[in-house]
Amino acid sequence: MKTIIYGRVSTQIQDFNRQIDELKNYAATQSWSIDAIFAEKISGAKKNEERQELSKMLDYINNNQVDKVLVWELSRLGRNTLEVLKSIDILNSMGVSLFIKNYGIETLDAEGKPNVMAQFLVTILAEVARMERSTIKERMNSGYKKYRADGGKVGRKNGYKKNNDMLREEYADVFRLLKKGLSLRNIAKLTNHSINTVMKCKSILP
Repeated sequence: MKTIIYGRVSTQIQDFNRQIDELKNYAATQSWSIDAIFAEKISGAKKNEERQELSKMLDYINNNQVDKVLVWELSRLGRNTLEVLKSIDILNSMGVSLFIKNYGIETLDAEGKPNVMAQFLVTILAEVARMERSTIKERMNSGYKKYRADGGKVGRKNGYKKNNDMLREEYADVFRLLKKGLSLRNIAKLTNHSINTVMKCKSILP
């Protein structure tokens, strides 16, 4: 059973060695071989595409046979519920099971099918994500209406068109992941951009 570990702590004064050691010890009790370890000290507020070790882990999975990814808890995989769900979906699409130590569950069963308990957990997380997005949308709409009521103008100027340099600057996260060889679908999920945007970026990739 080929397994890798991903660990993250939020501050420089924290130490991820405890997470790693406990995951390694648990893997040993299950006779799982640890083929690689990815760990980083980075704020939980950072987006997934800004996490170098997480990107390296996905790149490693793309190029190597991996059966499981071990994490201490779900929050290690993303700054919010939506980011966590993206990570789970990407791993599932690669046929890689995520083992969540503090829940003691895996996202895929021995046959590579979604684990019922994990599916239940993911469903709850998805609902929380929907509520988070709804709250954000309501705040944006409220701000938009106030801006318009105060005489603000919206929309692009006539004849406006982004050039390639502007695209590279605005979608730097997309270009970074394209160069790593990730699929268009996974890049879209990680960066929260549309497939069309990712394809447009790919078309001007040097």
